[in-house]
Amino acid sequence: MTVAYLADLDAEERGWYEVVRFVRALTLDERMKPGYYHDPDWSVRDVVGHLGTWLAEAATQFERMAGGSYLGHEDVDVDALNATFLEALHGQPWDVVWTQANAARTRVRQAWEALPEPNDEADWWIRKSGVEHYAEHLDRLRDWATELQAARGGGGG
Repeated sequence: MTVAYLADLDAEERGWYEVVRFVRALTLDERMKPGYYHDPDWSVRDVVGHLGTWLAEAATQFERMAGGSYLGHEDVDVDALNATFLEALHGQPWDVVWTQANAARTRVRQAWEALPEPNDEADWWIRKSGVEHYAEHLDRLRDWATELQAARGGGGG
């Protein structure tokens, strides 16, 4: 494996554990409270589910790459996938969403590491589903966790 490839694995791990740090600072009720994101109906549960479903999709794509049936990311309709993923997790309890996200992360790392060699397509998927995706949500997650903790008198992250 190349140094850059290993750095990507490290960056994914750091990003995931930063998400975990903010999520674990919240109570179950806080994780379910709407108001997280630009869509006021989203909760922390919804963003964790969103991240987890993208990780699961990336794992599927890595497995297709390894099996020779991968078609490329050019035709990926991000908005349509987001809508499909959100609908699939609608109403799911926290423990189901949390377990799915963690399982998807494990699966994506296994599938990524099983690829015969790093390539641009794999890089696109890990950035889209992991490293850059976590970064896209971390600022608001940090702010939302701080707001929720302050509302209960628990200080900030």
